[in-house]
Amino acid sequence: MAQQDTSCNPKKASSSHLNRDDFDGGPVSVDQIEKGLFLGNVTAATDKETLQTNDISHILTVDSCPLPSHVLQITTLTNKYVQVSDVAKEDLLSHFDECLDFIENALVNNKKILVHCYFGVSRSAAVVIAFIMKKYKISFSPAFERVKSKRKFVGPNPGFVQQLRLFYRMGWRIDVHHEQYKTYRLRLAADKVRKAKILPQSCMDLVKQDPALVQANPEPIVYRCKKCRRIVASKSNIIPHKPIPSNQRFKEVQDTYSDENTGIMIDQICDKLKENSLSSDRSSDVEKEICKDVYFVEPLAWMDGILRQTNGKLHCPKCQSKLGSFSWTMGCHCPCGTQVSPAFYLVPSKVELSRSVQNVQITV
Repeated sequence: MAQQDTSCNPKKASSSHLNRDDFDGGPVSVDQIEKGLFLGNVTAATDKETLQTNDISHILTVDSCPLPSHVLQITTLTNKYVQVSDVAKEDLLSHFDECLDFIENALVNNKKILVHCYFGVSRSAAVVIAFIMKKYKISFSPAFERVKSKRKFVGPNPGFVQQLRLFYRMGWRIDVHHEQYKTYRLRLAADKVRKAKILPQSCMDLVKQDPALVQANPEPIVYRCKKCRRIVASKSNIIPHKPIPSNQRFKEVQDTYSDENTGIMIDQICDKLKENSLSSDRSSDVEKEICKDVYFVEPLAWMDGILRQTNGKLHCPKCQSKLGSFSWTMGCHCPCGTQVSPAFYLVPSKVELSRSVQNVQITV
């Protein structure tokens, strides 16, 4: 969503706060990618002559700070601001839909739009590439080359590149039910938990409803506590994975949870999941290939402690039998060789598969 605040506090100088007026983005740099669609730097977005020469009526700012007030006050301009830093672990993907809608609305009305960040190289380039991907129904590489042919020094950071590839896999839209997107968001949430030691309010939607309390259209396949038979997960809560061949084990990137390696972590997630998840293989033999050594699941409302702790045990909310564990920070190394992080898992010997829901449980 566009931000209204026009100030930014990356650091302090004397007793006053810095804002976009205090930064110099270098000389004007702007290129037309397609008819009506321009990609450039912050200097281009703040230069009235450049805006007038190119007949710009819309500006999409994808930056850590909004444009200065003297630009925002130009009545002939329609502005949208999305606050994003140029770091690999930053979530730009979740803003794609609103950004692309803003671009599309300008172009269909025969208006000209400038998409910019600070240098016009990474953040804004990623948004424009996403627009090209969706418009022409193409993958990242041809879209990148198309944009690069018009602006030679574009280069989204590695995290944004992987987000663009995931955008393609989801069908050029944000699919909240897509397995890879679920895991992508869990990884981002885990990074926040590592820093704050608590799950932030903005990530609460990742905690899914207690399947035992679902009364409308309960799923036919569920997992129950083996001791008391309380429902603890539905099939849709399972995050499936395939075993890693023995000759490929122990080749994982180490220490993927440190801040400096978070970009690598996000960079790897899409390709790894494409190989190891159900969504990458639709053959009839998929079910046989899925690992059943550990049941990894989405975070669920009955899981005590997951909102306030970085790791802990999972106990049945009815009989208190230990069912598994969770870890936002360390994840879990499945016996099959797959590393899953963050991890919320049930031990198969503690739960049982039930292929019919005879009645809806309401006992907690």
